[in-house]
Amino acid sequence: MRYTFIELHRTLFSIRAMCRCLRVHPSGFYAWLKMPLCKRAQEDRRQTELIKEAWEASGRVYGYRKLHDDLCDQGESSCPNRVARLARLAGIKAQIGYKRRPGKYGGKPSVIVDNTLPVARGIQDDEPFVLQFAKRTLGCALRYAQRCHSLIHRKPHVSVVPTIESRVELQPHFDSGPIEGPPC
Repeated sequence: MRYTFIELHRTLFSIRAMCRCLRVHPSGFYAWLKMPLCKRAQEDRRQTELIKEAWEASGRVYGYRKLHDDLCDQGESSCPNRVARLARLAGIKAQIGYKRRPGKYGGKPSVIVDNTLPVARGIQDDEPFVLQFAKRTLGCALRYAQRCHSLIHRKPHVSVVPTIESRVELQPHFDSGPIEGPPC
């Protein structure tokens, strides 16, 4: 792992400095460069190429199970777990479902319409519409609550009201009229 890092970054930094930082000997790095890949790594590289070819031939649809079947049909011997590992390392994934994938598919762009609501209600531009609406609604609710409070805490006057049957009834009444909902 350290040697591969040194090999990838040898154009940016000196080999001796990277070996010193990673605490490896430069002679070990140079010996690693001359050493060929092991048989398993060479076989993995060859089978990865075969897996990529089979995946491209399938239209990038097959997953590791069908790719394993394709390798077996070609006469290759490998287990499904190895094919899954090599496919994962190569970035090969099965296509799941046949739905449209996220992205652009054309069509007409959406048209942005100006907000004509504040202009229609005569609202000033210096204050946002939502703030003015909140002030208007809150003021209406406060005035309604004040009228209800004042009517509840007044002392009623008693008046005598004659009825048709010549009985006298006592009815309380207030100075102001009845409340009919919010005054806004």
